[in-house]
Amino acid sequence: MRDLSKYEGIIPAFYACYDEAGEISPERVQALTKFYIEKGVKGVYVNGSSGECIYQSVEDRKIVLENVVAAAEGKLTIIAHVACNNTKDSLVLAEHAEQLGVDAIAAIPPIYFRLPEHAIANYWNAMSQAAPNTDFIIYNIPQLAGVSLTPALYAEMRKNPRVIGVKNSSMPVQDIEMFASAGGEDYIVFNGPDEQFLGGRVMGARGGIGGTYGAMPELFLKLDELIAQKELARAKDLQYAINTVIYKMVSGHGNMYGMIKEILRRNENLDLGSVREPLAPLNEQDLEIAQEAANLISETIEIYCK
Repeated sequence: MRDLSKYEGIIPAFYACYDEAGEISPERVQALTKFYIEKGVKGVYVNGSSGECIYQSVEDRKIVLENVVAAAEGKLTIIAHVACNNTKDSLVLAEHAEQLGVDAIAAIPPIYFRLPEHAIANYWNAMSQAAPNTDFIIYNIPQLAGVSLTPALYAEMRKNPRVIGVKNSSMPVQDIEMFASAGGEDYIVFNGPDEQFLGGRVMGARGGIGGTYGAMPELFLKLDELIAQKELARAKDLQYAINTVIYKMVSGHGNMYGMIKEILRRNENLDLGSVREPLAPLNEQDLEIAQEAANLISETIEIYCK
């Protein structure tokens, strides 16, 4: 049986860190990495949706990962999302990630064209072959990718010995049960939708990778702890409180990741820049919403984590 314990727990999806000119800031990438180490999370998921990967070049993504690895100093499990919307660039990123010594690479399916399952499998397996000594995680996010991971495709991918599981961001928690049952103990399922972390964990997810964890890592660490201790009533209350924060964060004009970066600036004195267009930056009204969300996070930490 494989030891997958390094993947079990809270793994924030890493945010894009820009300077004032909108370019990748190595210093801010390293500062965010050290922040996560201090908070005690299990690892980071780099260059995924929260990292604005589809709006970044191959070189941008290399710079981000290089600085995460440098700042982590082996203290975090590092999963590098390497998918681009073509195989050639994806292979470059997969090779680069393995050279840096990441724990795993991950990939969404190709977007835009509706490819048959055998083409998707070839795409994923080509990336895995480019990083032959590195674990591979399938990223299932059908609401954005336009294609779902089916039981048949998952069965085909498990023929690849480097495949260790699924980051499941589809909304039905039934999908987590399906993937967990199909893979068994030798494979891991990560809960993707942050608003249902409790439901996903109860249904078989052994860890979580989420886009809002980084704004409030204490709360997700506490939620994971309550689930492990089988304090499910209190866990439900905390999940509801977390969801209230999330609903506030998505209520503005600007993109949610811009809102999260503003919250981190206010609560943690971390300056990560804005978001990259075409993602919408915050407006003046959003700054008020960000403060309200920041206050909600602080108040909830006081209630559940002190």
